[in-house]
Amino acid sequence: MGLAKAFWAKMPETPLVRFGQILPKTLQNLFSTVIPYCVQTTTEKLSIVVPAYNEGRTIHLILNKIKAVALPGGMEKEVIIVNDCSRDNTEEAILSYQKENPSLPLTYYRHEVNQGKGAALRTGISKATGSWLIIQDADLEYDPREYELLLKPALEGVADVVFGSRFMGGNPHRILFFWHTIGNKFLTFLSNLFTNLNLTDMETCYKLFRTDLIQQVKLDENRFGFEPEVTAKIGRLAKKQNLRVYEVGISYYGRTYADGKKIGWKDGFRAIYCILKYNLWKIK
Repeated sequence: MGLAKAFWAKMPETPLVRFGQILPKTLQNLFSTVIPYCVQTTTEKLSIVVPAYNEGRTIHLILNKIKAVALPGGMEKEVIIVNDCSRDNTEEAILSYQKENPSLPLTYYRHEVNQGKGAALRTGISKATGSWLIIQDADLEYDPREYELLLKPALEGVADVVFGSRFMGGNPHRILFFWHTIGNKFLTFLSNLFTNLNLTDMETCYKLFRTDLIQQVKLDENRFGFEPEVTAKIGRLAKKQNLRVYEVGISYYGRTYADGKKIGWKDGFRAIYCILKYNLWKIK
């Protein structure tokens, strides 16, 4: 640019010469404004909502897994932990991890009164700022390395909601409770009967949503009734707004009650009630 400017400065004054004198500066301005704009990219962010209750013994392990995950396309992470008034050292474990791992974008909230998983999820969902949101239990039953499986149809632009199914695909599944499996399949069948979705695992933890979508859904259930409630309301929106719901196979590393599993038979009856309540009676 400097040599060209010097060359044109020595030439006689003509329209062509004047053009040659201003051309280098024009090109310089063009390259300094247009090129950065062209290469600029918009980085999406995944909000990971983690409800926690009495998980002080293992919470650091799931956070290590989340931290280690590299999301597709350089996608950013946002971890939102909601401690539902744990009675163990969950809070101390989270705050210690947060201090020792400043590189992980982690936000912590605490309920002053124990309300249940659904209430913790409502808090976390309301605080999310990412373009996509996924639910991650604080136990070790679900593998964060499989976020990519759920994100694939979402980032390809074909899905608005993605369920991770423990009952499809060839991924590892721990063999545990026969009647839990029968109960899950029955609840999924009953839910599908009303929503007209053909899910294989309504009760799964791994559900991925467009954040703006799930934040519009009014959620009421405080405990494990969250799963049939959110499925019923997403099913209703799928009909009204033509939402695209997908399902992908995931692995499952189930816990026993000795390991800290909390859901019980009463929650199964509550799930039936919620399926009827939010589908048959269409309560908003």
